[in-house]
Amino acid sequence: MPTQRQRRVADQVREILAELIQFEAEDPRLDGVTVMDVIIDRELMVATVYVNALEGEEAQQDVMAGLKKAAGFLRRELGKRVRLQHVPELRFEWDESLEAAAKIDALIATLHETETSHPAEDADESD
Repeated sequence: MPTQRQRRVADQVREILAELIQFEAEDPRLDGVTVMDVIIDRELMVATVYVNALEGEEAQQDVMAGLKKAAGFLRRELGKRVRLQHVPELRFEWDESLEAAAKIDALIATLHETETSHPAEDADESD
């Protein structure tokens, strides 16, 4: 369970990285990238940054390559804006929660479709 300091630092890192990626990164592969979450380790040495893109999974490889290339710039700029003894190493991960949510929504929609397409069966069972 993260400490209050870990959560506070992670939130600050998330906000700063989101701003840097959106407004200051010049790599076109990073257009439309969203920082979904940041998890920072107990020692505040490593920040795992979960990202996603508007284009979805099709852009995953390009986005991850762009982030890998921009990691030094992002870390340097982060160091200028956050007050920590040590600027955490940035590790980027693709956030799959949006795809998982879409799959769950699709499954729920198919359940609703089958319920509405078989109303007679429901009436027979109640007798």
